[in-house]
Amino acid sequence: MTTRIIATGAYAPGQVITNDDMAKVVDTSDEWITQRTGIKERHISSGENTSVLAVNTARQLLCRAGKKAEDIDLIIIASVTADYGTPSLGCMVQKEIGASNAVAFDITAACSGFMFALSIADKYIKTGIYNNAIVIGAETLSKIVDWSDRSTCVLFGDGAGGAYVEKSQTDGIIEEEIGSKGELYDILTEGHTECKNVFNDKKEEPDPLWYVNMNGREVFKFATKSVVKSVERVLKNAGVTADEIKFVVPHQANTRIVDVISNKLGIPHEKFYMNIDRYGNTSSASIPIALNELNEKGLIERGDKVILTGFGGGMTWGTMLVSW
Repeated sequence: MTTRIIATGAYAPGQVITNDDMAKVVDTSDEWITQRTGIKERHISSGENTSVLAVNTARQLLCRAGKKAEDIDLIIIASVTADYGTPSLGCMVQKEIGASNAVAFDITAACSGFMFALSIADKYIKTGIYNNAIVIGAETLSKIVDWSDRSTCVLFGDGAGGAYVEKSQTDGIIEEEIGSKGELYDILTEGHTECKNVFNDKKEEPDPLWYVNMNGREVFKFATKSVVKSVERVLKNAGVTADEIKFVVPHQANTRIVDVISNKLGIPHEKFYMNIDRYGNTSSASIPIALNELNEKGLIERGDKVILTGFGGGMTWGTMLVSW
């Protein structure tokens, strides 16, 4: 028995911010951003919180999969920008779509989040505990970036993407690997809160680490090493060659990172599906948004082998080989 992706979906806020728009609020330019990242524009929320993006994606998945909400067994949302500390986005989505019989929760693995969530759903299904799941990566990163820091604020966008998966006797997830390297946790952080209370001497001052804080050089090094090794291991364990891969759907972080990964793996760049120019880095939503676009365009057919791979804060990484 395998876990098969039956339907994909995505939702992004309607407001599109170009690099020229960014230049109006921070010292940057279209040329500077494009050359360093490949990003031309991104979707930025004008008020929709993360739950709204996730709910719209979930409703799309139900429609495309032809499923009733009450038939859903499991809902997993990956995010670093949930509306609340609690309740989870999963429970908010469950309520809004009427999935009264589902177990719902969130996971946090930053930009690798969708891969981790899909891996968890796969295990629940393969062990026979549940028959199906909705898995979504959703982010409103615009609320956690420092809009005065041109090195980070130009990178990120808002959006959500996901998949409806269910048990199958054919096709599906063939091989996977997820991993963590916690000793590098401090090269990419966000949301730090000190332990401040009336019984200690902590001063009530803003914490600069609340916003995205990134050592770009170290993240680049980690990404280009971890993703390459992970993809190589997954292909080797599955007994599949790179030539058999129809598309690679990478985390949309930076075109330079993808160029290095492509060269090291010996997989032609044209096999890497990219939409970073229109969405920017949407963290846990980036892989499912790109996968949905690939699917909507009819570029993948039943039986095609696709690699999904990403990396994120933690530091974390995840790779899956899927037979479509």
